[in-house]
Amino acid sequence: MDSGKTTGFALEDLSVGPYAHGFGTNAGGQAFAFRVRRSTLFVEVYRADLESTVPDKSDVVATAERSMITVDLTDERSIAAAVRDAVAAAEPVNPGTATGTTLRALLGRLSSILDRR
Repeated sequence: MDSGKTTGFALEDLSVGPYAHGFGTNAGGQAFAFRVRRSTLFVEVYRADLESTVPDKSDVVATAERSMITVDLTDERSIAAAVRDAVAAAEPVNPGTATGTTLRALLGRLSSILDRR
C-alpha cells in the first residue's frame, strides 16, 4: 500500500443539474471546488498546504469561469470533462486583490503552530 499522495485529476463529489456542483483534486494534488450558476461554471483551486477541510476565500490560489450553455448538465461525464478542462486552465489569483489575505494566512499558520504545542 502506498502511503504517499497520488496525483491526477479526481472528482470526489459531483451533483448534476442546473445547479451542478462538487469538489476534487487536480493533477498536482490541490483541492478544488466548482459550481454552476446561470449557465456559467465557476472553479476555485485552493492552496496546496490547506489544513482546513472547509477552505475560505483566502485559500483560493486560482480560478476559472466557463460557459456551460453547450454542456449537458444532466450528464456526469459532460460536466466532469468541462470541470477538468477548467481546472487545468485556471488562472492564478492576484494576491493584491483580496484585502487581508496575507495577514489572514499568516495568522492561520501561526495559530496552527501554536495549537500543536
